[in-house]
Amino acid sequence: MRRIKKKFKRPKKPWDSKRLLDEKTLMKTYGLRTKRELWRTREIIRQFRGRARGLIAVEDPENQKILTDKLVKLGILSKEAGLDDVLALEITSLLDRRLQSLVLKRGLATSPLHARPLITHGHVFISDRMTKFPSYLVPSEEEGRISIRGDG
Repeated sequence: MRRIKKKFKRPKKPWDSKRLLDEKTLMKTYGLRTKRELWRTREIIRQFRGRARGLIAVEDPENQKILTDKLVKLGILSKEAGLDDVLALEITSLLDRRLQSLVLKRGLATSPLHARPLITHGHVFISDRMTKFPSYLVPSEEEGRISIRGDG
């Protein structure tokens, strides 16, 4: 069955030259295949910020802790971070947590464009579990368990 709800929003100004240059730089740096991947990541950041704004307005410490703990578990924030740090999140902080970026950072691939086929062809494992999605957000506790296996 087809998914009705989109996971991203298109830019309001399709031909904004500054945004296009920024997107091109990010796509080249992180080896993204389409701009939809970038827009999807922006939407995730937008949702985290919206939750933080709502929690600041309501002043609910229990839900604030839940949100910050989730971001700490993902490795996006440090343990002593607050809601102000959630509001200051950049798209690069989430792009750095993608499996494709972490495979490159660990030296298992020579470039982001090399890391992507390694992952999609099933050569990259996270704690003996194959993951075929380059966009997988790796939690900080699984970051050290990334390994590569050949077909031998």
